[in-house]
Amino acid sequence: MGVTKSDKFSSQQNEIAQLAKVLGHPARVAIIEYLFKINACICGDLVNEIGLAQPTISQHLKELKNVGLIKGSIEGTSVCYCIDKTNWANMKNMISNFLDLDVNNAPDCC
Repeated sequence: MGVTKSDKFSSQQNEIAQLAKVLGHPARVAIIEYLFKINACICGDLVNEIGLAQPTISQHLKELKNVGLIKGSIEGTSVCYCIDKTNWANMKNMISNFLDLDVNNAPDCC
């Protein structure tokens, strides 16, 4: 696999791309939707809700946590996850600004 040369791009461009990549998997979208739906931290496993194996769920949770969309805390022998509200708001703002680029200002070509 080739080098991405991420140093050629702004930190915001890299962050948007990283968020898009993480949100590009339907299991991760389902996990986030579930966390919003229950409006609480989830300490139990998501296997029954999402329908994937526990190791797969754990990997998806790890990816979401790595980009900061969710956070986890240890309670006893389990890790509880919830939406990181600050990071979620920051991501919404960044993605919204990106999506608000005005297509009417783009040149007509092709």
